Parts: sequence; C-alpha cells; structure tokens
Amino acid sequence: MSSPEWSPRTFGNEDRLPRVPVPSLADSGRRFLEWCGPLLTPDELAETEAAVEDFLAPGSPAHGLQAALAEYDSSPGVHSWLDTFWPYRYLGRRDRIALNANFFFLFAASPLGQVERAAELTASAVDYKLRLDEELVPPVLVRGTPQSMVQHQYLFSATRIPGELLDTARTRFPSPERHIVVFHRNTPFRMDVIAEDGRPHSAEQIADGLRAILKDDHETDVPAGHFTTKARAEWASSRQALIDAGNAEALETIETALFCVCLDDFTPSTTLEAADQLLYGANRWYDKAVSLVVFEDGTAGINVEHCELDGTTILGFTDALLSGERLPRDAADGVPGFTPVGFTLTDALREDARAAGEAFAAYADATATQTVSFDFGANRVKELGMSPDAFAQMAYQLAHKRAKGLTGATYESIATRQFRNGRTEAMRVVTPEVFRFVAAMEDGSTEEKREAFRTAAAKHVSRAKECQAGDAPEQHLWELQLIAKRRGDADALPLYSSPGWLKMRDDYLSTSSAPSVNIQYFGFGSTSPQCIGIAYVLLPDRWNIYLSTPKHVSSEMYRFADELGKAVSELQELLAGG
Repeated sequence: MSSPEWSPRTFGNEDRLPRVPVPSLADSGRRFLEWCGPLLTPDELAETEAAVEDFLAPGSPAHGLQAALAEYDSSPGVHSWLDTFWPYRYLGRRDRIALNANFFFLFAASPLGQVERAAELTASAVDYKLRLDEELVPPVLVRGTPQSMVQHQYLFSATRIPGELLDTARTRFPSPERHIVVFHRNTPFRMDVIAEDGRPHSAEQIADGLRAILKDDHETDVPAGHFTTKARAEWASSRQALIDAGNAEALETIETALFCVCLDDFTPSTTLEAADQLLYGANRWYDKAVSLVVFEDGTAGINVEHCELDGTTILGFTDALLSGERLPRDAADGVPGFTPVGFTLTDALREDARAAGEAFAAYADATATQTVSFDFGANRVKELGMSPDAFAQMAYQLAHKRAKGLTGATYESIATRQFRNGRTEAMRVVTPEVFRFVAAMEDGSTEEKREAFRTAAAKHVSRAKECQAGDAPEQHLWELQLIAKRRGDADALPLYSSPGWLKMRDDYLSTSSAPSVNIQYFGFGSTSPQCIGIAYVLLPDRWNIYLSTPKHVSSEMYRFADELGKAVSELQELLAGG
C-alpha cells in the first residue's frame, strides 16, 4: 500500500493497521532464555532452562493459556492480544502512581510570564482538542507508515479512578465538556474555556480569567489533591468517604474536566528543581491524564498519568502546544468565569488528606535526582558510524559497570505504534555482547575495545528491531501468567518463579527516550530499590538526562553520573580513532 492511499484524518487508518503478532510459545521460550541468560550463573541458567523445558512440554498448561490468548485475539471487538494486558499492567498496580508511574516533560524555555504562558498553553490545548474532535490532527507517519492514534482519544476529560483491586480509566471521546480545572495554592477552580456554542476563548481572554484566579483569596487548608498521592486501594476508600460526605459533584467537576492547569506559587532556581517539582510537586490532581504546570516565572511542563498515554503521544501533543499554531476560529465572548471547587471534609477526611500529604512529601524526599547534559548529540554519533540510541545505551552500561561493579538487568521502552492499538514493547538491553564490551573496556587493546563496542551496539540495534516487530518474549509470557492467575493456575508454571524470570525483570537501569526540541528534560521515578531511572532527550546537538533513584542508594547514582560523563568522552574518542 503506497502512502498516498493513507487517510489524512486522525483516526482514518486505525482499522487498516496490522495487528500485533501473537508470538509462539517456542519463540518466546527461546528468546526468554537468550534474554535472561547473560544475567544468570550456570546453576541459575540450568534451573531456568529446566523451567522453560517444562513450560514448553506437550502436557504443560502453557498450551492451554496460549490457546486462550489466540482465541481472545480473534474475538470480535478485540484489536490486539494486549488489549487486556495494558489495563492490568497500569491499572492493576496498587502502589502510589504519583512519582512511581506518572511521568513529566519540562518544556523549552519561554520569555512569557506565568499567566501569559499558561493562557497560551491552555488555548493551544483547547485548539488541539477541537481539531481532534474534527479529526484534523494529521496521523503520525514514521517512514511513510501511519502510527496508531488511538491514545489521542484519552488526552481530554480522561481521569484514572482508584479501585480496591483494580483502577478504571474514565474517558469519553469526543468529550462534550467545556471546562478545565485550574489549581492554585492547592485550591481547584472550574473555568469554562469553551462557550456553549462551541467557540473557544482566546489566549488573551483566558489570561484575564487566570489573573482573576490568582487574585482570588480562596485558600484550601487541607488540599483534596493529596488523596491522589495515596496507594490506590487506600485512595479508593478515601474517595468513597469523600462521596459519602457530599463531594460527588466536586469530584465530577475535576474528573470530567478537559485537563488541569496548575499555577504553582513557586519559582524553580534550577532546571533540576523545576523537573523535580514536575515529578512530585504539590498543587496537583495526579489521577488526571494531563496536567499542565506553570511556575511563577513562566517555566512550564506537563505531568502525565500513564495508564492510557505513552511518551510518543505526549511528545506529539507537546510539539503542537509549543508550536504556537492554532486554527483560526471565532472567539467566545468575554472573559471565562471561574468558581472554586469546594470539598466538604469531615474531621476524619481532613486528617486523612493531611497525613497523605505528609507521607507523600516524605516519599518524595526519599528520592534522589540529578540531571546530566552533554553538548553532543545524535548528529555526532551518526558521523562516527553508530546508532545514537545504541551509543547511549552502551554508555549507560559502561558507566553502570564502573559505578556499581556489575552489569544488571536493564529495561528500554520500544514504541510499537505501527500496530493497531500499539503502545510499547519491553526490551532488555543486556546481551553477551554487552558483557564482552564492558570487559574489553577495562583491559582490551584499543582495537579490541572498538570492535567490542561496535558489535554490542549492532546487537542492540538488531534486538530493538525485533522488539519493534513484536518479536519479544516478556509481555507475551507476562500475559500468559496473567491468564493463569485469573484461572488460579499460576503456581503450576515454574517458569514464573525461575531465576531467569525474576532476575531479567529486576531492573538496575530503567530507560526511556523522548526526542523533541520542544522539551528540555523528560523524567520518571525509579522502578525498584536498586534502580536508576534514566529518562533521556537525545537530539541532534544535545543530550539531556534526568536520573532518579531511592535516596538511600543515591551515592551510586551520583557515581553513575560521574562515570557516564567519562564514558561518553571515552567512547567518542574510541570511535573517532578508527
């Protein structure tokens, strides 16, 4: 199919995209051993090989699980065998999502002040919403191939709702709502940004409305937003108590709002401080899909609830917001009005919210972060004859080995939006070639180092292409495990208690990339007690990295950052020499 045949409408190509292939048991078993093997001792590998052999044996329950998955994949209305996997992966987590799951982008600098910048971002977001409703946002093309745009239906009026066992995602597309919620000094205000006749307010009108909110003396002594920082089952209980206390309308206003705008009464002194506040600041409703955050000096960014939105979708949204381009439309009349969204809190709820705020502040304080930047980017790496992402990932491996003395499980997110309902695939970076590379960098000759580096990078590119094609084991095996759990049969499969399964998924490094000239930094929290989260913006001429880890192991992260600087310089010189 040639590119001129693709629909220019936002969602016009969805039913023509290929489906995510269902891997075979044999392929996933083989790849799983290949992926986990480098991390295991000989005894652990033997135990894992036996578990895989048992898993693939003719009488294994795995065959019934695979048949169930294939049946589900072919069921009416199902667009991908991952359609139940994603809700469980994100909505099934029971810890707090603030800092642990939500991610942020710190936008490029702007000369605008707080009100003007917030108004511009709001007007552009409203314009984007109206264009989406009309399917006028062009579908993303990668090398001429359309990407799934389904996630764009979850940008507006989308909110995660806590549940005791499983959360739900409250969404409606196209959203009929006309209001946003503005948070200032932890107080939510409803503001209608679209008139009843469908005309949007202009940026200038919105700015006047925001100025009025900033002058409002309504203050909230115990912010209800603190509840959204709690572990999910606990928040579900608190939410029901809020409803019982007469707060259903207030919750409805926030949960149906197009998005949130957070006007922070704070000026960050550094980009790191701005990034940290985007990750875990107060004055938020963390369940909201999109929260635009603007500090006192006009520094701005976005905090995103992850359950239905990935970084690539938010990158496109961010690029549109910061382009300054909006369709010409007749503006609504007058200045948008606002009303405080009041919560009635019992003494028990007030104490609950206060305790939640204190607990989250302590949790954030127990997180260490750092930024690392290089005046060096993808263009130079390409000049040196290497994939930029492979260079970055090999630099991370070398720095980690030198900082911690070991090579540990490393996750990288790989986009798969070329498939119908495609999101991401889990890639495991550590290969035998990586081990040989980091060893050669310690005691090999210059030529041995260079050869090992290029070989490891080539293997990385090869594996990434397999993941992009859906040829990867982890999510497939994980979904089979989830089917088994739903049937009560999980204990019958020793693969899921094998050293390979446990070690491969116990991250030492969790990495993800977000390339856009419109953002300075991208970030998220670490995923395990020993993990360093690595969010990187790798552009043609620069490379910005945001690191996060639990504070009790922060010295290792700081050593990693130091070693990364040395590794990047050393690896450049190595490639430049031959």
